[in-house]
Amino acid sequence: MNSLIRIICALLLMVVSAIPWAGPADWQDQLSQIPAKDWSRAHAAHLLERAGFGGTPSELERFSAMSPVMAVRTLVRYQSVRQSLPPFEASGAFDPGLDPFSPSRPAATEKAKAEGEALGVKVKPQGNRRLQQVADRYLYWLRVSKLESQRIGYWWANRMLVTQRPLEEKMTLFWHGHFATSDEKVRDYRKMLKQNEMLRAKATGNFRDLLIAVAQDPAMLAYLDAAVNVKGAPNENFAREIMELFSMGVGNYTEEDIREAARAFTGWNYQGLNFVINPAQHDDGSKTVLGERGRFDGVQVIDIILSKPVTAEFIATRLYRYFVREEISPEMRVKLGQLLRDNKYEIAPFLEALFLSKDFYAEASVGTRIKPPVELVVSTYRKMGLREIPGIPDFNELTDAMGQKLLFPPNVAGWASGKSWITPGLLLVRGNFVYDTVFPPIDFVAKDRVPDDRYGIVPVADKLAMGVDITTATKPDGKEVTSMSMQNDRDEDFNTRLASYHAWRKAIEKVKPIPRAPAQLDLAKLVRDAGCLTTQQAVDHLLMRFLVVPVDADTRTKLAELLANDLGTNDLKLADSYMEDALRNTLHVILSLPIYQLG
Repeated sequence: MNSLIRIICALLLMVVSAIPWAGPADWQDQLSQIPAKDWSRAHAAHLLERAGFGGTPSELERFSAMSPVMAVRTLVRYQSVRQSLPPFEASGAFDPGLDPFSPSRPAATEKAKAEGEALGVKVKPQGNRRLQQVADRYLYWLRVSKLESQRIGYWWANRMLVTQRPLEEKMTLFWHGHFATSDEKVRDYRKMLKQNEMLRAKATGNFRDLLIAVAQDPAMLAYLDAAVNVKGAPNENFAREIMELFSMGVGNYTEEDIREAARAFTGWNYQGLNFVINPAQHDDGSKTVLGERGRFDGVQVIDIILSKPVTAEFIATRLYRYFVREEISPEMRVKLGQLLRDNKYEIAPFLEALFLSKDFYAEASVGTRIKPPVELVVSTYRKMGLREIPGIPDFNELTDAMGQKLLFPPNVAGWASGKSWITPGLLLVRGNFVYDTVFPPIDFVAKDRVPDDRYGIVPVADKLAMGVDITTATKPDGKEVTSMSMQNDRDEDFNTRLASYHAWRKAIEKVKPIPRAPAQLDLAKLVRDAGCLTTQQAVDHLLMRFLVVPVDADTRTKLAELLANDLGTNDLKLADSYMEDALRNTLHVILSLPIYQLG
């Protein structure tokens, strides 16, 4: 299997030499600006692909008419671009009684036993299942937060699709992977949304401001266990990750540095959606971090980290590998780190230098990046001319199957990149997503409206609807009901399967559904508007519109023959009234080519 993956990746990257407009080999590793005389529509397409989510023909014409300096400045200094996108519209499923949320179901029910109330729900004074509402409430919020986080994923994907500031969303996506935080552990969509908005607001600003904001972000504090990082018993999670993953990289600190830095972050916590410092829990004693000694707090530790040249090199390299190419020489790493330090950790001027550099347009950089799942899907829809993310197929399910679900990164290290996106199975999923977009499945089921049924929720619901008692209705399959429980409903504090049923039912009552319209696609109009008169012209337009890497002449001819065979003619005017499905089939074939994975 590993050999097959290597072959696939090699075949993908072999096509790079076929890009005629890529810069010469001696442009590689050159940070000097691309000459204005070399600027072209193809260079603009490459810029929009990397600094955004691809360009439509009208966008490509607009950017290619600019100078390279103006094109890059328009993308990077996007604050001057006016736009009005709708804010996320929450379902209103949260209420103050849920905060603070219990760390576990046993913690919630034990608290209710001891205090007579938990999660804003009082214990039933008498009778059977006195803690049932508390168990219901706990599982209800888990369902709600996950469903709302999936709605945030759709909302964010729509921003990526229609934004006039593509780099703003691209950088938000980059930082989401860099400062990876998952609602799987945070379990509060409100915190995840607030973090998303913070990353967007600081996306191209000063890295120091961003790093401090992340360190004080409630979602990150919850994700990396700030609540248990207290004086006398420091928790090293955040201190380790801020050095290892967020700023310096492995090998540039010691275990003692982590232990001492953890003391500086003690007492940092959150209440609801607000950052707080608990003075009684903060260790104000002297610490030694990265060779410096003092009574440091968290911000001072961050400043010590930023003072080290290796930090600028680490961040600059992460940005370079995301926007330019995976391979980077040691010399280039040092140059980029110095560039970021010279700009005092300001991200915008660093990106401007990167996007204007000869290296960015060099042969080694063009058409060599394997598109991550979210970018693949969004850029495809953007080039299709869609104005809304389709609900069929499901965006979250699609990208999750490809390995990248928004707001649910696999761990604190975030998503892998490059060749990790390509396996035989993932290539099949990537092709199927295109087919399900151009030919929406008629048997589609919205899974956010249907329980996964790990706990047998559907049978419970069916049995309760028939009047079966709770003990019998919630009996796990394969287990016998005792004669005693058949005569009398079982005496218990709460029933977990019943709680799961109640939680799911209440959650889908509260949480707004994701719109489920299929793609509003009109390929016939696309080729008409482009002035295409023949099948070859239609194929050429689709290739130009969707692919960064050009296909060979033989493939181009075969695609035109495929379309002509479906239409029964080469003349689009004769086929005008029925050419939509044939064009969709041709587009599916084009987007299933291995080179479509490259951007």
